[in-house]
Amino acid sequence: MLVQTPIGGTTVKLIYTNENRFLVNNARNIVENAGISVLLKNEFAAGGAGELPSFDTWLELWVTNDEDYPAARALLDTTMHTPGGTDWICNHCQEPNDASFEFCWNCQSDA
Repeated sequence: MLVQTPIGGTTVKLIYTNENRFLVNNARNIVENAGISVLLKNEFAAGGAGELPSFDTWLELWVTNDEDYPAARALLDTTMHTPGGTDWICNHCQEPNDASFEFCWNCQSDA
């Protein structure tokens, strides 16, 4: 789903969001290294967790130039997925995990 919002007279487009701040900052580094200008939203919203729905506090990565959206999206689609990796279920807590995780996000088990 494409989300656009006007900020300071220009329209920015959401390209990535995740509850894991490390993954969002990694995506930011990838896109910025390609010369695409981005901004982060909700950098300090984590303090509102509990008062706000949790997904409303997730860090968001937005492209500041509409014309860069397709390139940024394609870049993230190719770099943010582990080739040949498969999602896995933790043997300890039965929580589903993305292929990129070496340890369970829920219980930190490596099983």
